[in-house]
Amino acid sequence: MSRIIFDIETAGKDFESLDASVQEYLLRYAESEEEKAEVKDRLSLYPQTAEIVAIGMLDPETLKGYVFYQNKGEPLLPFEEDGIRYETGDEKNIIERFWKIIKEYKNFVTFNGRGFDCPFILIRSAVHKIKPTKELMPNRYYDSHIDLLDQLTFFGASRKKFSLDMWCRTFGIKSPKQSGITGYDVKEFYKKGKCLEIARYCAGDLFATRELLYYWENYIRFNI
Repeated sequence: MSRIIFDIETAGKDFESLDASVQEYLLRYAESEEEKAEVKDRLSLYPQTAEIVAIGMLDPETLKGYVFYQNKGEPLLPFEEDGIRYETGDEKNIIERFWKIIKEYKNFVTFNGRGFDCPFILIRSAVHKIKPTKELMPNRYYDSHIDLLDQLTFFGASRKKFSLDMWCRTFGIKSPKQSGITGYDVKEFYKKGKCLEIARYCAGDLFATRELLYYWENYIRFNI
C-alpha cells in the first residue's frame, strides 16, 4: 500500500517583531494581562504568525522516512538514525522537499492534519509561491487522507478531542512528550538553536502516529 505519515512542527514569531497594526489586531479582544500573554503564546498555531521549522514523513510499512528541518547556525550534514534521514534547509527548501516526496504516495496519514498540518503547509507554501503536488484537503470521508483525530472521534460523534499524547497513553504507546519536549516548547527550543531536538521530537510524533494507526486499523475500524 502506497501511503505515508507526516507531521509538522512550527515556531511563532516574536510578538514584538510584528507590525504595530498586526499586534493591535491580535490583542483586540484581550483585556487582562493573562489574556494578552495567551495570545502571544499561541502565535505558533497560525501560519500568518509562524513558520514551519520541521516536516517529518514516515512510510508506516517500511519504517523509513525523512525529517526536513531548519537549523540555526551551521547546517548539519544529512545523517540517518532509526530509519529516519535528517536533512536541513530553510523553510522554503523543506516545504519543497515535502511536496516532491508526497506526490509519489497515493494515501497519507496524519493526526489532526485537517485541522492543523495541512492548512498550515498550504498557506506557508503559498507564502513562498510553491504549488502543491497533492490534494491535502480532499473530501473529509475519503480514504486518501486518514486523519486519526477524525477517525478516533468518529467524525465528531465523540465530542471530546484528546491530544496525540492522551491517545498514546490510552493504548500504552510511547509518547513523544516523554522525551521532555512538547509542541509548546518548540518555539523556545528553536530560539535557543536546539533544532536537532525539535527534529527528533518530530520523528517521535511520526512513530507514535504509526502505532496509533495500527490500533485504529486492527481494533477500531470495522473491516468486512
